[in-house]
Amino acid sequence: MAKNQSPHPLIAIIPVVVLIGLLVIVISLFGSDSLSGGSQMALLMGTAVCVLISMTCYHMPWRLFEQQMTRTIGDVAVTLLILLTVGMLAGSWMVSGVVPTLIYYGVQILSPRFFLVSACVICALVSLLSGSSWTTIATIGVALLGIGEALGISEAWTAGAIISGAYFGDKMSPLSDTTILASSSVRVDIFEHIRYMVITTVPSITITLVIFLIAGLGHTQDTALHVEQYTEGLSSTFNISLWTLLVPLVTGILIARRVSSIIVLFASSIMAGIVALILQPHLLCQIAGDTSLSTPAALFKGLAITYYGATAIQTGNDALNELVSTGGMAGMLNTIWLILCAMCFGAVMVASGMISSITRVITRWVRTRLSLVTSTVGTGMFLNLTTGDQFISIVLTADMFRDVYDKEGYEARLLSRTTEDAATVTSVLVPWNTCGMTQATVLGVPTLTYLPYCFFNILSPLTTIAIAAIGWKIKRKSRQD
Repeated sequence: MAKNQSPHPLIAIIPVVVLIGLLVIVISLFGSDSLSGGSQMALLMGTAVCVLISMTCYHMPWRLFEQQMTRTIGDVAVTLLILLTVGMLAGSWMVSGVVPTLIYYGVQILSPRFFLVSACVICALVSLLSGSSWTTIATIGVALLGIGEALGISEAWTAGAIISGAYFGDKMSPLSDTTILASSSVRVDIFEHIRYMVITTVPSITITLVIFLIAGLGHTQDTALHVEQYTEGLSSTFNISLWTLLVPLVTGILIARRVSSIIVLFASSIMAGIVALILQPHLLCQIAGDTSLSTPAALFKGLAITYYGATAIQTGNDALNELVSTGGMAGMLNTIWLILCAMCFGAVMVASGMISSITRVITRWVRTRLSLVTSTVGTGMFLNLTTGDQFISIVLTADMFRDVYDKEGYEARLLSRTTEDAATVTSVLVPWNTCGMTQATVLGVPTLTYLPYCFFNILSPLTTIAIAAIGWKIKRKSRQD
């Protein structure tokens, strides 16, 4: 075969089929433990198959793959640092008493019947203001998950409500990096892009809230005893104090001032550490394994472990013990390992030309407005599956369809909206995608467990296809359909 010849689509799909097949086997064998190594090996095997085919059949030099992997992994370096900081924040917010205090008062204020819809709305507002679904889920999302557990709400339903709200706010916020990326990739003004997304996003979130409202109203479990056990366990273990809420308050101020996410997360972790030293010295000593007086050495050791290692706090309630235990930065290492492997697979698929070969087949079927939008949605979701990163999916989808939309006479904002409806919100539904694996780690709920309850994320691509079928507010620059 000719050197650098573009792979045939049937050849290009082989690494994808191998990857999906291996992941199915891994998940069936290891279940929720698949992120501990099995999924990473599946991604590396898929990477190896792609490189093997490209080098033996198409004579592509290894240097091309190496360069692409270097660029791709370099692009997610900040993401990896954010993950480590999220681990710091999770540990410090728990041990300092921030999350326990939010749970303590939250279970007494929030009604079980309206909890799911409230959780979705709260996360939507926080994410809209912060522009970050990751920050929202790592902070208020973790607290809401604990409140839901205390109220007897299924963790899968709660995680679905948290993620649905967080990704709605992220998608509609002018501060969101994905929103900025989707609009700038096709040269659309960001506010025009957001206004145009209202057409598909409002119906999706409205249906989502109705579902959570109905599900909550059907909650009949008596939670009084369950709540009392949680509040007693928390108050006897932590120094529950409203002073701890200064940490999320200052964090909210930093978010409102549009401070970088990584700076917000790090500063919030440091503030929580100071609060832990003041209000929870007994817990830091317990974590350090020093039951003597609160010596500076014991406090420092306990705080260091809180930031980087696993913490197991004894409350006298097994369910509560599991809730208040955290993994710190070390708890994020499997996720980081998975991201690196996913980036390697995505990089070699791009460098080999296999991604473009497959998507050319998809664009070949574009004949009508509906098929164009459906193809864009399918491509965005496919890229989330194969590249493992929503940012790569957004950029590649925009690049592949920019000329097609222009040739067919459709406005660029239709492409930017469809790209977000497909690539941004579905990334969290893929277990080996950076978003899916991160939220599963932060919330402690496997991706495939919360997936059926992320109604907003599921409805968004379906809604954009339905709107395309109707043709509502979709204009053509040249000729009519």
